[in-house]
Amino acid sequence: MDKKIFIISGEASGDLHGSSLMAALKRLIPEVSFIGMGGPLMHKEGLTGLDSSAIAVVGIFEVAKKLGDIKRAFKGLQQMLAGESFDCIVLVDYPDFNLRFAAKAKKLGVPIIYYISPQVWAWRKKRIYKIAKLIDKMLVVFPFEEELYKKVGVDVEHVGHPLTEKAVCPLTKEEAAEKLGITDKGPGITVAILPGSRTEEIERHLTPMIDGVELVQKRLNIKINILLPVAHSLDVKIIKKAIKDATADIILVTDDTYSVLRAADAALVASGTATLETALIGTPMVIVYKLSGTTFFIGKRLIGIKNVGLPNIVAGKKIVAELIQNQATPENIADELIALLTNKDKRATMQKEFKEIKDKLGDGSAATRAAISIAGVINSSSAHETTRP
Repeated sequence: MDKKIFIISGEASGDLHGSSLMAALKRLIPEVSFIGMGGPLMHKEGLTGLDSSAIAVVGIFEVAKKLGDIKRAFKGLQQMLAGESFDCIVLVDYPDFNLRFAAKAKKLGVPIIYYISPQVWAWRKKRIYKIAKLIDKMLVVFPFEEELYKKVGVDVEHVGHPLTEKAVCPLTKEEAAEKLGITDKGPGITVAILPGSRTEEIERHLTPMIDGVELVQKRLNIKINILLPVAHSLDVKIIKKAIKDATADIILVTDDTYSVLRAADAALVASGTATLETALIGTPMVIVYKLSGTTFFIGKRLIGIKNVGLPNIVAGKKIVAELIQNQATPENIADELIALLTNKDKRATMQKEFKEIKDKLGDGSAATRAAISIAGVINSSSAHETTRP
């Protein structure tokens, strides 16, 4: 019997996880169809509806600039949901938008499933009570999240983190370097720069990251190759404009982030999903992040955790240096990068911690387990409908 799922994601990471989930659902339910909003990966899996690229922003000030686009997308999705009958609604990450949408959709009586929980453990913790009223099934990716939801009566399941399946590279360091065009036989260092997947992140992170690497090059008097993967959500022209004055050798790489991380001796990574990907590949890193002044001022007062980097949060301690806001200077970046590149014990300790993080995050079957859970909700809802007097 055909099944129809309404699904929403709003950012590059959500597009990645949403596409994997859709692929797993298609294996379980061959006749399933998807309508809603997502990025290019989800549309490639068969999603029809809105493209999320135009509203993929972070920060209070940044959201304000995109408010018109966000409102139009929200209204369009409401109209799509009301225009057809669906077996369930699946919300992927993107919490502010998705929780508001869940509040509107709840009255329709369609089961609402949330995949990749809002970070209620980090900030705005009272949202968990709102979630308990709106969400019929919560699928969490971090093991410590399950107990939080159980305490407030949410039907919750820990499915593992989807990146454990995605963030893999079968190549050796030498094979990855050759694949990416790094063929130097003499001494040299390779640094990966992952400035983020949004235009605003590129504007804030890329210049200090490159300047930091160039400082390292001067201090160590050694050639450094910079590998810069370009997120599929970005226009490569934006990157080329930002790097036009750089003196270091920069190689742009499209759709091969994990080979980049494997080839690198160290990485500079914007806080977010990419830090977890880097840890899973095992590349020593420094976390860098800058927000607008307004967003940082407000966020600092709302966030209730010491560390912002996902590897540090999962580990329960600081294992990776975090250079946030005013600390994210080229000089500080250079200092931390040099420590990683020259201290073998520091590198080895960090990589050992990364292996422990990988063990905590599951066996690579998150999307399949999530799909099985969603199919169970659909079947249970269908059975309830057929037995209703």
